[in-house]
Amino acid sequence: MPKSPREPCAVCHHGQDPLVGFPTHFARRATAKPRRATPALRARELRFHTLSDFPDTEPLTTDPPTSGHDYQPPQNPCTRCRLRDDTLARGACAPGDACLVVNSGRQIDRFLSRNREYAEACLDDPFWERRAIAARWAPAEAAARLIDDPDETVRRAVATRLTGGALLRLARDPDREVRVTVASRLPPALLDKLMRDTDYAVRLQVARRLPHGRLPRMAQDPDPVVRKEVARRLPPFALGRMARDPDPEIRALAAARMLPEDAARLLDDPDWTVRAAALAQAPADAVRALLDDPEPDVRLLAAERLGRAPES
Repeated sequence: MPKSPREPCAVCHHGQDPLVGFPTHFARRATAKPRRATPALRARELRFHTLSDFPDTEPLTTDPPTSGHDYQPPQNPCTRCRLRDDTLARGACAPGDACLVVNSGRQIDRFLSRNREYAEACLDDPFWERRAIAARWAPAEAAARLIDDPDETVRRAVATRLTGGALLRLARDPDREVRVTVASRLPPALLDKLMRDTDYAVRLQVARRLPHGRLPRMAQDPDPVVRKEVARRLPPFALGRMARDPDPEIRALAAARMLPEDAARLLDDPDWTVRAAALAQAPADAVRALLDDPEPDVRLLAAERLGRAPES
């Protein structure tokens, strides 16, 4: 007896195309000409089911492992994989190297990088790592639907794909690494939105990319790490505002790049490292006062700057 052209799906009871191995969810007459099982067709039909839906791949579930230490991928999942006649047959996957159904981020990433047509089908997968990797390889407009995913790693991956208003929406994400990613990708004109972020790592990324004209607005940032970046990037004519910073390391960074007149005002700084940095920039006449500095290293640097033998 000839095999029926439609086999019921054990999950949703829709017809299953024996040519491609996936439920088609489209009504077909028995006399209809079978469609060629192209990779694009397989990918479209895979969107209707996650891999864990397939009734004969129960050992290859996409449920996340309970622990990263107790999960061992199957030795050879190919014998029960629905993709074996497609990606395996054309050398686009391999057990232990590039596989979509094992819970291995490395193998999933390799598979989707070679078979991008399957990425969109994985965006609704129950395993967070498969969704995160799929967001990297799926079309950007499809990945955008995971903008509110409950897993922060997935949202970070989505942030690398978005632009414009959608990316700006993630500037309010509760996860700081998501906001850091946003700060690294927003157009400079929009970075003001994150200039007062509650996390220093986000503000640091802003300080690294903010145009020089707006950088002085971050000179009073509450975190010294951010202010150090500001001191490294401010043009010399704007560094005078850093001369009274409470952190001597920041004052020294600024003094080493200041205009001569601004550096001269730091030659009497209470911290010797600031005075040592300032004397390299200050006018020679002002440096002579440091020949009698109480710190030996400062006296030595002053003598070298003036071309004189240091006094013992």
